[in-house]
Amino acid sequence: MAALRLLIIPITIGIFSGMFLALYPESNSESSFLTTTKLTDGGSPILGKTNAEITILEWGDYQCTFCYKFHQNTLDTIQQEFIKTGKVKMVFKDFPLNGPDSFLAAEAAYCAHDQGKYWQYHDELYQNWGGERTGWITRESLDKFANTINLNLEEFNKCLDEQKYQDKVISLHEFGKEVGIDATPSFLVFNDQKIIKIRGNQPLEVFLKTIEELESD
Repeated sequence: MAALRLLIIPITIGIFSGMFLALYPESNSESSFLTTTKLTDGGSPILGKTNAEITILEWGDYQCTFCYKFHQNTLDTIQQEFIKTGKVKMVFKDFPLNGPDSFLAAEAAYCAHDQGKYWQYHDELYQNWGGERTGWITRESLDKFANTINLNLEEFNKCLDEQKYQDKVISLHEFGKEVGIDATPSFLVFNDQKIIKIRGNQPLEVFLKTIEELESD
């Protein structure tokens, strides 16, 4: 579970401070490492308008208690007021802290994406959340969720059997660690000038203030 505390770090895109500086000093050839493209590529499909000026990048785990709480509470307001109005877009990247079941659930979401239903499956996982390390994520339950959103089960299970997205999920987890993610949920909220990091399931007001700060840049 993530600690409930906030860490806001303004960072000019491509310039690093604090924990980022040790890995990617400004003089390093990697100084442009944290570009908007680098941050958004490789994760979920974009939720919202692709040209929205502000991006919320969530790092999450499908078993994480506070990820579940964020998706059940705060996210709905963000979707209604900012994503659906075109002000903000959202991307989800996997940071599976709770073991093999979390990796399997993440792979399943990308198998659903093969059939154009990533976000439907993603939501189904959180709507059926059953705790951390309780065994609720099984091949049987994943099939049940797939059936609920009308996936082709044969294609879905073939994707899982072949571990088609195992390397992808591992890479996302490693990338998260590279950019300083150490808890779920964690958020990088950014425009083309600044990144603000939010750690944990913070109150809605924290997200509203963060979006307001980025809109004023």
